[in-house]
Amino acid sequence: MTGTRHSGVPLAALRRITRSRPPAGHRCGMCAAPIEPAHQHVVDLHNRALICGCRPCYLLFTDEDAALRYRSVPERYLSFPGSTFDARAWDELQIPVGLAFLFRNSVQDRMVALYPGPAGATESDLPLPSWDRLVAQSPQLAVLRSDVEALLVRRDPAGCHLVPIDACYELVGRLRTRWHGFDGGQQARAAIDAFFAAVQARSRPAPPGGTP
Repeated sequence: MTGTRHSGVPLAALRRITRSRPPAGHRCGMCAAPIEPAHQHVVDLHNRALICGCRPCYLLFTDEDAALRYRSVPERYLSFPGSTFDARAWDELQIPVGLAFLFRNSVQDRMVALYPGPAGATESDLPLPSWDRLVAQSPQLAVLRSDVEALLVRRDPAGCHLVPIDACYELVGRLRTRWHGFDGGQQARAAIDAFFAAVQARSRPAPPGGTP
C-alpha cells in the first residue's frame, strides 16, 4: 500500500466523500439517518413539535388528507398584495403587537397567534368568528394549510405572507438572540426587515378565491 491510496480508493476521493457527509449531529428525527444542515421538517400534530426529517421520511407524510399524526411542512411562500390586514383587522383579531404569525391547530380546531419576543413565542387564541369574517372578506386567506403553514403578518410597514411554519420558528430563534429592551431594539428590527425581504423574494402572489 502506498501513501496515496487506501483500499484501492484515492485519498482525494475519500476527502471529497468525507467533506460531503453531513455533520454527525444532523440526523433525521424519525429514522436517525444523516441529513444535511439545510433539511426539511415534519410536524407532530399532537405536541406541535418540529421534527428534522430526511427526504424519504418527509415524503411519507405529504398527503394532506391522510389521518396521520405527522405532517410534512410544505415549502411554498405566498404574498397577499392589498391584504385586508388593516388596523381594523388587527383590532378585531385582538393582536396586541405589530408582528405575529397565525396558524390553525387542527387537533384543537382553533386559530392560534404567536408573537415573537425575547423569551421566544407567546401564544394567544384568536377569536374564531373574527377570523372567519376576515376569510370571508379575503377568500385568498383560505389557502392556509392547517398545522404546517402560517400567515406571517406585520403592521408597520404592512405585510402579509403565507410561509412554512418552520420559517416562523426560525424568525423566533433569530429574534431571541438579538432582542434588547422593550421593543427589541435596532438589531431585532434589522433582523425582521431582513427576514421579510427574504420572504418577499421567495413569495409568489396567492391564487385568487382561496384555491390551493
